[in-house]
Amino acid sequence: MTIDTEKPFEEWIQLEQPRLGTRVVAASDEFFAAKERLIEPADPVFIPDKFDDHGKWMDGWESRRRRTPGHDWCVVKLGLPGIVHGLDIDTRHFTGNYPPQASVDGAVSEAEIPEEGDWRELHAKVELGPNAHHYLPVRNGPAITHLRLNIFPDGGVARLRIYGEIRPAWSSFDKSQAIDLLALEHGGRALRASDEHFGSMHHLNLAGRGVNMGDGWETARRRGPGHDWCVLQLGAPGIIEQVEIDTAHFKGNYPDRASLQAALVTEGADDVDRVVRESARWKVLLPESKLGADAQHVFSELEDLGPVSHVRLSMYPDGGISRLRLFGKLA
Repeated sequence: MTIDTEKPFEEWIQLEQPRLGTRVVAASDEFFAAKERLIEPADPVFIPDKFDDHGKWMDGWESRRRRTPGHDWCVVKLGLPGIVHGLDIDTRHFTGNYPPQASVDGAVSEAEIPEEGDWRELHAKVELGPNAHHYLPVRNGPAITHLRLNIFPDGGVARLRIYGEIRPAWSSFDKSQAIDLLALEHGGRALRASDEHFGSMHHLNLAGRGVNMGDGWETARRRGPGHDWCVLQLGAPGIIEQVEIDTAHFKGNYPDRASLQAALVTEGADDVDRVVRESARWKVLLPESKLGADAQHVFSELEDLGPVSHVRLSMYPDGGISRLRLFGKLA
C-alpha cells in the first residue's frame, strides 16, 4: 500500500538525517552513484551534462546493471534508534535506470552491519515507478537501529526518507534531574503547525543552536487576523520548570511575542487532528511574553500545571523561532 499525499507523515521525525548521526554503512554495489547520497538532506538534482569516470553522474545511490541472479541492497545505521512509521523511496530523476521493485527490512543490532538473522521485514516488496516519490506506511513495531533497502534487481534511488519516533530508555533516567523534555534525543516532536513556509517545525527541538535562519521554524508573513502556532509532544510527561525560546538568526523577522499552553493528554494522543483541535483550549503555561531579535529568552515564572505531555507554542503575529527548550523533570 502506498500513500498519495502532498505532505505525508508530517507529525513524524526524519530519522535518516545525518545531523542525528545516521550513516549509510554498506551497499552491495555503488558503481554509478555513492551510497551516502541516499540520505542527503537536500532534494536530489539532475545536472544534464555532468559525467564522471563511471558514466552519468546521478544524485542518489545507483548500482551497476546486474548480470547475475540476486538483487542489490543498502544498509542505513540510524544515529538514534527509533520506531519507523513511514518511508519515502524517492526515484526522482531516475527514469530508465530506476529499480522496478523494492522492499525494506529493519534490525536491532550493536554491530555496524547486522547479521542476516537479525533482519525482519518492515515493508514487503512494492512496485516502483520512475521519477517519483513512493510513500509507504509501516505498521508499529519495536525500535530499530538499522534499516536495509532492497532493490530488485538493480538500479538507482535518489533518496530514502525514514519517518518515525525516538523512544529513549526512560528507565535509565534520574527523575530528580531536570532535562529538556522536548529534546529530539528524548523523544520530543512537533505534531502540526499553522504554517511552515520558510522553515520546518521539526527544527524546533534539534540539538544545539540554529546554524542559520533556515535552521528554525519560520512562517510566511501574516496578512490577515490571527497568529501562528505549533503543537508539540514531549518525549514523556513531565513538569516544566523553565522555558527557553531562541530566536537565533531571526533579526528582522522574529515574532513580537510568544506564549505557551500545555495539557496532559491521557486519551486519544494518537489522534493528532483531535489533539490539535483541543490545543486551543489548553491552560496557559507561559502568558504572552515579549521577544527580541537573535537572542535566547529564558522564562522561569510559569503557571503550575503539574505534569503535561503536550504544548502549544503561539507566536504573535508570525515570524521565526530557532529552538524551543522545555526543561523539567519526568513525572
